[in-house]
Amino acid sequence: MGKAPPSRRKNADAGGGDRPERLNIFKMNTGLGQHMLKNPLIAQGIVDKADIKPSDIVLEVGPGTGNLTVRILEKARKVIAAEMDPRMAAEVTKRVQGKPEQKKLEVILGDVIKADLPYFDVCISNTPYQISSPLVFKLLNMPRPPRVSILMFQREFALRLVAKPGEELYCRLSVNVQMWATVTHIMKVGKNNFRPPPQVESSVVRIEVKNPRPPIDFEEWDGLLRICFVRKNRTISAGFKSQAVLDILEKNYKAYCSQNDMMITDEINISAMVDKVLKDTELGDKRAGKCDEADFMKLLYAFHMAGIHFA
Repeated sequence: MGKAPPSRRKNADAGGGDRPERLNIFKMNTGLGQHMLKNPLIAQGIVDKADIKPSDIVLEVGPGTGNLTVRILEKARKVIAAEMDPRMAAEVTKRVQGKPEQKKLEVILGDVIKADLPYFDVCISNTPYQISSPLVFKLLNMPRPPRVSILMFQREFALRLVAKPGEELYCRLSVNVQMWATVTHIMKVGKNNFRPPPQVESSVVRIEVKNPRPPIDFEEWDGLLRICFVRKNRTISAGFKSQAVLDILEKNYKAYCSQNDMMITDEINISAMVDKVLKDTELGDKRAGKCDEADFMKLLYAFHMAGIHFA
C-alpha cells in the first residue's frame, strides 16, 4: 500500500481524530492564550478526572475549537462554553451542528471573569494565562461553587497553587487558595501537546472547594496575607513597619470603634498595638514563607481581638 502524502499524514497523526485541519483555517491569537490542546489522550484524561455525572452542567472556559468540548458533551447533561473569540465560538458551535449534542451546548461569548454565570456543577478549563488567578478566585468566591474544577495552567502557576510552607514557590496565592479549597496536582502537560506550542510547560490541577467553608471573610484574610507576604523571606513584623500600612490599620480601627460605639479617649498608637499582637502570638519574628494556615489564623484572630481589621 502506498504511503499517504506527508501533509495528509501529518494532519492525521497530530489530531487523533479531533479535526486538526480546522486549526489551520485561522491564525491563533496567542495574545489571548490560544494554544489548542491537540493530544486526544490528554484531553480524555482531563475529562475523566472531572468525574462528570450524567446530570451535571459543566462550564468550559476557553473551548477553542472544541477538542475538549465534544468529550465533555458525551458525559454531561449540558455544557456552557465561555469563549472570548467569536471565531472560536463559531468553530465550537460547528462541531456539534446537526448532531444531538447541539441541544446540550450553550456558548457564552465574552469575558468569563466579568460575566454573571449560571449555575454549574463542574468547571473544566485550558486556561489562558492572563486569567489564571482571576478565574481561580472567581470559582472560589461563587455563592454556589462547582463541585470540582479541573484546570490547566502554566506549570509554575499550578505549582504555586499546591506549594507548602518552606517551599520556594510557596506564596500568598498558595495560602489563599488552600484556605478555601483542596488542590491536587493531576498531570504535567508538555508544550508539544499544543498548537501552537507555548513557551512554557503546563500542568493540570483539581480544585475542590471546602464544604463547609472556613468562617472567615475573604477580604480580611487576603488583607492580612498581603502585608505578611510583601517580602515573604523577611520577618512578618517587617511588613507592619510601613507607615502606609499603619495608616490603613489606624483608619480601620477607628471605623471599628465607631461601628461598635467604642469611645477613643487617648491618642491611638497603632504601632504599639500591632507590636503587642505580634509579641503575644510569637509570630513577629517568623517568616511568612514558613508559616502555615494555622499561624495566619492565629494572627488574624489576635488582631481582631485587639480591634484591628484588614478590610
